[in-house]
Amino acid sequence: MGLHDGKVGIVTGAGSGIGRATAQRLASEGARVIVADINEESAQETVGMITAAGGEAHAQWADVAQEDAVAAMCQAAVDAYGALHLLHSNAADVVIIQRDIDVTSMDIEVWDQTLAVNLRGGLLGAKHAIPHMIEAGGGAIVYMSSCAGQFGDLSRVAYGVSKAGIESLTRYVATLYGKQGIRCNAVAPGVVATPALVANVPVEEIELYERSAVTPSLGKPDDIAGVVSFLLGDDARFITGQVVNVDGGMRMHTPLYGEQIAQR
Repeated sequence: MGLHDGKVGIVTGAGSGIGRATAQRLASEGARVIVADINEESAQETVGMITAAGGEAHAQWADVAQEDAVAAMCQAAVDAYGALHLLHSNAADVVIIQRDIDVTSMDIEVWDQTLAVNLRGGLLGAKHAIPHMIEAGGGAIVYMSSCAGQFGDLSRVAYGVSKAGIESLTRYVATLYGKQGIRCNAVAPGVVATPALVANVPVEEIELYERSAVTPSLGKPDDIAGVVSFLLGDDARFITGQVVNVDGGMRMHTPLYGEQIAQR
């Protein structure tokens, strides 16, 4: 038996990177998956990968910042597969992040768009998924946070604040709906080798992150997908309201670690 046999799940931002890896992982473990993305062509590519491997999936266009689109996405799961049990709220705006610099030069459009996708999108996912989950007898949500929401940095202010908000939202959802059979957790990745990372972060900065991880290399999308799948599954039934860092140890050591290693 698969970990998610008989379950129906949604993964947002599933057209590439961590979202794609998670959709594939859930499908390989028996879930029927709604592959949601603002890029429908990429979502269809993910569905093709899942079905080629023997899984079952359906592509759904979704802009998670738009309430009507999120409601339609959740309803699509029920229409296609009869229920909704699992949600991995993963979508984030990784294009505008190049303009997300500091506070005094912040373009308010960047601030608003980042919070609309990353934070309001998380709220809307829960708002429209939870009623379906309760009707199905319970469910689980895993939000995508980031280590960027747990420390200060010299750039990406809006992104970091949006992820800090996600971690608070995780605790609220878990508290409000736990007695109705809904669990909610978040995963906070460190730096993961995705196409978005390569496209949006300078090589020199990526090398800094590599030196700051205590693992031999940066994470891969599958490393995150495995943790998300576990948290969505019944083996994690007593885990809720938690933020799990999956970061190669980046947040647990002295900030001087990289410089100390370089001097050896």
